[in-house]
Amino acid sequence: MNEREKIIHLWFDMWLKQQDLGMDRIFTEDVVYTESWCPKYENLKTVKHWFSEWNTRGKVIIWDIKQFFHKGNQTVVEWYFKNEMNTGSIEEFDGISLIEWTEDNKIKSLKEYGCNLNNYNPYQHSENPQFRDEK
Repeated sequence: MNEREKIIHLWFDMWLKQQDLGMDRIFTEDVVYTESWCPKYENLKTVKHWFSEWNTRGKVIIWDIKQFFHKGNQTVVEWYFKNEMNTGSIEEFDGISLIEWTEDNKIKSLKEYGCNLNNYNPYQHSENPQFRDEK
């Protein structure tokens, strides 16, 4: 496993363990972190606050890495994610993260993209698409 993959595993482990195990070592001070559903955190202080605050409201149950792709100063990681909030609601989806690195292997940009697990074929019963009424 290369150094960048170790750093990504560490970041996912922090969520699973609900502990900051070294965010200062893996992110730049001016990191830009964009979640799959639009929130954007534009510095390390805000990322740390989000991490700490979010973990008071829920728990990441699974964040499994499927594969990595590396090119130059970028990495794409494909993953499966599941959490449970204190309210009892459960979220799960597939996703990818696009990560941009500095020369000293710190994350300066991370963008998440999510994919609903509840896939379907809108043409299964008709030549005209039949879409589900969902978010």
